Amino acid sequence: MRPSGRDLSEMRPVSIETGFTKHAEGSCLIKVGDTHVLCTATIEDRVPPFIKGSGLGWVTAEYGMLPRATNTRMRREAASGKQGGRTVEIQRLIGRSLRAGVDRVALGERQITVDCDVLQADGGTRCAAITGGWTALRIAVNKLMKAGDVISDPLVDPVAAVSCGIYAGQPVLDLDYPEDSEAGVDGNFIMTGSGKLIEVQMSAEGSVFSRDQMNQLMDLAEKGVGELVAAQKAAA
Repeated sequence: MRPSGRDLSEMRPVSIETGFTKHAEGSCLIKVGDTHVLCTATIEDRVPPFIKGSGLGWVTAEYGMLPRATNTRMRREAASGKQGGRTVEIQRLIGRSLRAGVDRVALGERQITVDCDVLQADGGTRCAAITGGWTALRIAVNKLMKAGDVISDPLVDPVAAVSCGIYAGQPVLDLDYPEDSEAGVDGNFIMTGSGKLIEVQMSAEGSVFSRDQMNQLMDLAEKGVGELVAAQKAAA
């Protein structure tokens, strides 16, 4: 039995509230159980120097957690003068995951920055950030299309992410913190709406896993991502 009482293949409740902030071109608050992430997308008519003049657009991301997003207060990274290694790794993951669903030629020479701020954490924050980040990106690009600034839709395939793992010897979908902290195997699965894999991060956290168990986790992830993509489409 899972601590939450969920079935092995059951997601936590998912909600996506769009237009959550006033000024950003795209924004949403995504809630996956008790994990809440605010995602905003900002459009700028510039690109990084390494692609300037190429005609290609760019999508990048930044990620952070509020001090009391967790059980105990965390020191703000600004107070230490630099980002932690975990933060840098996660925001790079978010950026490359979102770019996998973007036609950068169709986007044109502009940059969209997706900011993902964790308001409350209960496991799966990077997955919620990717899923909500895509929704914010979708809203921002819709505005570009409505204004006639892009000719064809540069978002070619939705992107979403979910965690899966081996908990108490059983493969489970969408780990919350009590499961994540005790899982024998933990994995993050980033996929497109058409079922293509973007990235898989899997590691043994105390017990090894078999090829068959990995396949079971892949099946769970595909189910979960399908549900998340449906929620994205319903929201934006």
